[in-house]
Amino acid sequence: MKVAHAAFISLALAGCASVDPYAGAPIAAKLKRDDALGDCARLLQRVDRAIETAGVRDVQSAQVRGFPYLRVDRLTARLAPAGGSAEANDAWIDRMVALDREARAVEVANAGQAFVSARDAAGVENCRTRLAEADRPAGGLAKAAQVPDDYSTTMRALGLYAVTKFAFTSGIRKWRAETRAVHALPLAQLPHLGDRVRYAPKPPLLLAGLDTLPLPSADALGVPQLSPALTEALIARHAPAIEVDTVDGNDRLGQLAWGDGGARVVADTTRPVAYARVAYTRLAGRVVAQLVYTFWFPARSPSGDFDRLAGALDGVIWRVTLGADLKPLVYDTIRPSGCYHVFYPTADVRERPVPPQGESRDDDGLFVPQRVDAPRENERQLLYIAARTHDVRRVAVVTDDPERGVPYELRDENDLRVLPWPNESAPRGTRSAYGPDALIAGTERSERFFAWPSGIDSVGQMRQWGHHATALVGRRYFDDPDLFDRYFEFGVASTDPR
Repeated sequence: MKVAHAAFISLALAGCASVDPYAGAPIAAKLKRDDALGDCARLLQRVDRAIETAGVRDVQSAQVRGFPYLRVDRLTARLAPAGGSAEANDAWIDRMVALDREARAVEVANAGQAFVSARDAAGVENCRTRLAEADRPAGGLAKAAQVPDDYSTTMRALGLYAVTKFAFTSGIRKWRAETRAVHALPLAQLPHLGDRVRYAPKPPLLLAGLDTLPLPSADALGVPQLSPALTEALIARHAPAIEVDTVDGNDRLGQLAWGDGGARVVADTTRPVAYARVAYTRLAGRVVAQLVYTFWFPARSPSGDFDRLAGALDGVIWRVTLGADLKPLVYDTIRPSGCYHVFYPTADVRERPVPPQGESRDDDGLFVPQRVDAPRENERQLLYIAARTHDVRRVAVVTDDPERGVPYELRDENDLRVLPWPNESAPRGTRSAYGPDALIAGTERSERFFAWPSGIDSVGQMRQWGHHATALVGRRYFDDPDLFDRYFEFGVASTDPR
């Protein structure tokens, strides 16, 4: 089975090899120029080759072919101006410049000066600006600025997806029925195997009240511009408490770190942490903010002699989608592998009829086992987490009490891209938790040998933001900017009786 799986994957990925971003226009022509722009193009190429040699490519956002000083994510690709104003076009390019600046800072730090000199690193910043200005307006950029598909059509063809998808559909329906049944139980009857350990967010040292901060303005693309103070306040305000059924150390919350002398990524349970990021999506034609929290556990313990879902590291990703008024509209959750996507809408939204346009009834689409209330000022969402599997079993609004429970620290999720790396060859270096394939090495699951016909490489393995394919049947991404418009109607009158 393993040999056959490896052969199929090798064949599938052979047709999906990364495309050289320097092979297309306009950068290919600049490489041949004997002037400052040519020097900049060659500098960027030299730095990129060094990053590849060091094995520290960061793929959270994709390099744009022909424009290697730009990177793109799904929202940015969706926001490409179609005959819009020059201001909107400039704002769109500036978003891609910022994504490249962020990613290169990660790559250069992880490569170290043995691969990228301080002089070259400084030169990249100047050259990025110079090349971006030279290419405005950039013909062909909208077509090139696309995120590669994480679903492999070749894998699906080799795996007879048209037939095997029905086995996936059967398993999904069984899991959903079990999940609905657990969510329907009274809280007092939720099953537990060990001690219930509650974790609550540690208040930040400096927290401005949300009521004192103005609503954010938007840039030319309509993206809200959150100030650092507002970002901090929102993340602190909406961080959930979690109550974990705890059987052993694998059910304890931890921070990610390099263990075994830099050989593998582990969850250190001596310091409970939630990693947070701000993301954006589109609702009814408007771009709104999302708050994303990731909780990590050391492992998913096996539930029996053969548990194909068990393995090193496990976690829960919890997302809060805010309206234009910064009030919660929809919550949803997945695992860091992208599996088990569950939605928890509030009273201010309503599910659209299913299946939506572009999906079939067999697709792994919208799943809502519970509707939830939006917490008031003195309240917070509480997630009930199962032992071993770390499934979310229920969501409830509780009175906010930071003193009750083990405090956890809120960290920037980007910290995971530059973790201290205690390797003998680079004792003071850093490495990303994620490899150039966007996966955390060593977190493979046995289910990948059975689920590869879905077209997802290494199903069940922990992966980086921007690479969470969430449907075994159909195609769906956690960061799809049209996901919520496809599944929900907004502006529904609230029926909250509280």
